[in-house]
Amino acid sequence: MRAAQILPAGSWDTAKEIDRVLIDYDRRFRRRIVLTTVLGAEVLIDLPQAIRLRDGDGLLVEAGVIRVCAQAEELMEIHAHEDSELIRIAWHLGNRHLPVQLLGDRIRIRADHVIGEMVEDLGGHVDLVQAPFDPEAGAYAGGGHHHHHHDDDDDHHH
Repeated sequence: MRAAQILPAGSWDTAKEIDRVLIDYDRRFRRRIVLTTVLGAEVLIDLPQAIRLRDGDGLLVEAGVIRVCAQAEELMEIHAHEDSELIRIAWHLGNRHLPVQLLGDRIRIRADHVIGEMVEDLGGHVDLVQAPFDPEAGAYAGGGHHHHHHDDDDDHHH
């Protein structure tokens, strides 16, 4: 199967779902990749430019739509007693250009003991969790659309 079009989460009819792919954060930013679906089929994603696949996006193939599912990963879930502390922690994470997932009163980042110590030094609390990681696309992702675009397939994450 070949997917040459990505349907943003929420924009496609879920009744057309024929299969799913489970993908971790690092493998969801691609231009061209072969993935194995949950049912064991192979699907080639072949796009003109790399995009960030998000949880719930659809890969349009001839037979229907294959749902993208973010794979659970080891993450740190950060919270604080005061909103001001969490805002300060978020600033420090952003200053380090770390990908972050904002969850209202919590922030998720990839597990990193050095960053965990920094967060605790700033008054935050860290819980290790296994969860899908779907970070913010970043301010320069283009027109407020949730996909992150680059001209090439590099490892630079925002």
